[in-house]
Amino acid sequence: MNSALEDPTLERHFKGHRDTITCVDFNSNMKQIATGSMDSCLMIWNMKPQMRAYRFVGHKGAVMSVQFSPSGHLVASASRDKTVRLWVPSMKGESTVFRAHTGTVRSVSFSSDGQSLVTASDDKTVKVWTVHRQKFLFSLSQHINWIWDKTSRECVHSFYEHGGHVNHVDFHPSGTCIAAASTDNTVKVWDIRSHKLLQHYQVHSAVVNGLSFHPSGNYLITASNDSTLKILDLVEGRLLYTLHGHQGPATCVAFSRTGDFFASGGSDEQVMVWKTNFDAEDYGELLHLQQRATSVEGAAVNGDSRTLLRGSAAPQPNQATPELAGLSNGQGSCSQSLRRPSQASRVPSAGPLSSAQRSVQQDLESPGQAVPSALAYTLEHIVGQLDVLTQTVAILEQRLTLMEDKLKECIDNQHKISLQLQPGE
Repeated sequence: MNSALEDPTLERHFKGHRDTITCVDFNSNMKQIATGSMDSCLMIWNMKPQMRAYRFVGHKGAVMSVQFSPSGHLVASASRDKTVRLWVPSMKGESTVFRAHTGTVRSVSFSSDGQSLVTASDDKTVKVWTVHRQKFLFSLSQHINWIWDKTSRECVHSFYEHGGHVNHVDFHPSGTCIAAASTDNTVKVWDIRSHKLLQHYQVHSAVVNGLSFHPSGNYLITASNDSTLKILDLVEGRLLYTLHGHQGPATCVAFSRTGDFFASGGSDEQVMVWKTNFDAEDYGELLHLQQRATSVEGAAVNGDSRTLLRGSAAPQPNQATPELAGLSNGQGSCSQSLRRPSQASRVPSAGPLSSAQRSVQQDLESPGQAVPSALAYTLEHIVGQLDVLTQTVAILEQRLTLMEDKLKECIDNQHKISLQLQPGE
């Protein structure tokens, strides 16, 4: 375990849009980034320096949302011109277009299997489409609501407690909670099972435009009109980093699929790509564990996309809790274009599977075992939760040890100071 976190570093920055950047997304292969802008263009940026960017022209109004398909072979874009386009992210820039709504299309998102597309519009509807033929499937209306169950097509719950409009929402990787960026300068994290407010952050001095969960679920990054990006430690419930780079409002931000990088866009027409760094060693195995849990979840529902709007209800390690809702505004030093408020204790990486989990896994994978699939999945889920509890206890023990060490260091320093202040010394 390293003694200190490594700071995020600015790796690349791109300029080519001619107006405010509204949205950004990483290709899963990490070779490309897609951005949309008020200039009505979609741009595909290549991470390799020697490769040129592609500018795709077709929309007749501002591009409000972009997203790569899970395979990375398509990019969907939503626009103020009331249409959605599907692009092939290559030099040719071929696209198909369909009139999806009767108002500005604010958001577009692929299902996890890449077969469905969800669009949300100012016409107060959410619509679900097939990707292959862009065939309309169904609408979800009454859109003052946030969370929908795709299977029943019913609203699960509505949240009303924001003091302003909500600019952006994102699901926690576990599917158990959502974060909302608001025009009242706050960021709130809600539990979608208990419908309770888990965390409330007042770290920005202006409207919060966008946010993105780290794939581990332990960090949240936000972008604001105060020109900063903020990285929040959801486990500690506090501000971890403030990043300065954009000249003017930071309008959008997104982590890459693995969390190794994040990208931000602003009204300065710049796209900045940052290397995360601080999670490099902590979360490799944890991400592997979560990916494995996700694959089990997907197998249980036979690959359908019912988690598209609702998500899994399985708890994850270090999930945000009400007890961790306080913020620490410690002092810290400046480092290039970012400021770090205080030194943070790191969360140890999730260890290998427990012996109990390995045993269940081996039993489930052994040929000739006549275990019903539903029972097998239930056992797997229970053992997974037990393993999460074991990891949580281990994390708490290490944190306690770290706090004891810091307390001892403070006492030693105080003793040295008192000796220096004694007369005759």
